[in-house]
Amino acid sequence: MKPPNTTPAIQATFAVGEERVANRIVDIISENYPAQDFAIAAFEAPGGRWDITMHFAEKPDEAVIRELVAQAAGATAAKTIVFSTVETKDWVKASLADLVPVKAGPFVVHGRHDRELIPINKISIEIEAALAFGTGHHGTTRGCLTLLDLVLRRRTPKRVLDLGTGTGVLAIAAAKKLRRPILATDIDRQSVIVARENAKLNSVGNLVLAAHATGFHSPAFKASGPFGLVLANILAKPLQALAPEMARQLAPSAFVILSGLLPPQASAVVAAYSGCGLKLVRRIQIDGWTSLLMQKR
Repeated sequence: MKPPNTTPAIQATFAVGEERVANRIVDIISENYPAQDFAIAAFEAPGGRWDITMHFAEKPDEAVIRELVAQAAGATAAKTIVFSTVETKDWVKASLADLVPVKAGPFVVHGRHDRELIPINKISIEIEAALAFGTGHHGTTRGCLTLLDLVLRRRTPKRVLDLGTGTGVLAIAAAKKLRRPILATDIDRQSVIVARENAKLNSVGNLVLAAHATGFHSPAFKASGPFGLVLANILAKPLQALAPEMARQLAPSAFVILSGLLPPQASAVVAAYSGCGLKLVRRIQIDGWTSLLMQKR
């Protein structure tokens, strides 16, 4: 694991008028900005305003940040972002240290500082603060964990895939609950490394097979499939594009959990998978994000 970055950071600040919008901005930037040494937080200010602050260990692509903010909150909010250089500090660790444990069904996602507070009857998933975001505090991850619990109450899938694993939260949850091998893939090589380290931290390093793969183009899929359960917390457009290939990777009556969707995007994703032989079983919304549970007919 690399040591925390303590070089001078770049700060980006702006404000929005609603908590719901602030949460959506935090979610979409945390899930989609590619940097590892990066932190974001939203705080309520007097008058109902929400101040959003981002810190970057290296100079960020300002255009990308403004585009993500515009997607979540509109072009006007994106134009108000102010970038500046700030003092040396481990911003990632400082920002995540205050995050409280997040519960979703039997799962509790937490940092090291809350390790001793997790009840023994819960499935603990510890994510090291220095390994950046994807900690379970986002509505997308919580939605996936909630639907994962729902599926595992119905059946015990033999082969499971976490597509776009990120920090490995979903793969770790499935491995801890099922106690069997889970394939976890990502297009980002650093994410694969992070997922492996988190799996080891959670004592399932022998069960989580983390592999670099773009889409379904990897020998690992043939060796590990067909899958009785696929978890894919990505984004709407990639999920739509992957629908035909994903359907071919599924075992009969397999379940698919899809997330990373804004509510207006969900219907198009449902249509894409319905056209490939899946039916919608459950749709939930958490913190402005939609998660879908679908099943192969």
